[in-house]
Amino acid sequence: MQLHQYQFEKVTDYLHHREPYLMVDRIVSIGDRSIETAKLVSGNEFFIPGHFPGAPIFPGAMMQELTTQSAGVLIAAKFNPNSEYNTHDPHFNEYALGVLVKVNSARYKSFARPGDELLVSVALNETVSGVFDFSASIKVAGKTIMRNAFQLTNIKSSLLTTAN
Repeated sequence: MQLHQYQFEKVTDYLHHREPYLMVDRIVSIGDRSIETAKLVSGNEFFIPGHFPGAPIFPGAMMQELTTQSAGVLIAAKFNPNSEYNTHDPHFNEYALGVLVKVNSARYKSFARPGDELLVSVALNETVSGVFDFSASIKVAGKTIMRNAFQLTNIKSSLLTTAN
């Protein structure tokens, strides 16, 4: 399969995710097999008031999502099977990119709170049979608060819209 590379200015040009589920605020850098992104925890995220009331923290599940969305940006930028790519029309692209297929590990060492900026580093370890194997970490103020490893793949977009 031929792969294409893209360079866009906005995160939403790489990802189909939109508010309130878009986790990546900005792209810090994109390499050939790595990416750094950032997320400022505003405290206004829809899930913060319920997690935990009176002691708001950014949920670990959303940290996982933040790392997978960051990896999705890398796939869209460097390993894109779509000869033309448009995230603003959900029916335009033949392939849906970066679909989560496995979480190998996740370790949470501390909390992220409103006002924290999360710096996400994701590395592509290998690609085997269309499965992208990643490792990632999230830091706050230079301190690692989370590490994980996961796998993503690209699938035909029609599989997302077809009822099973």
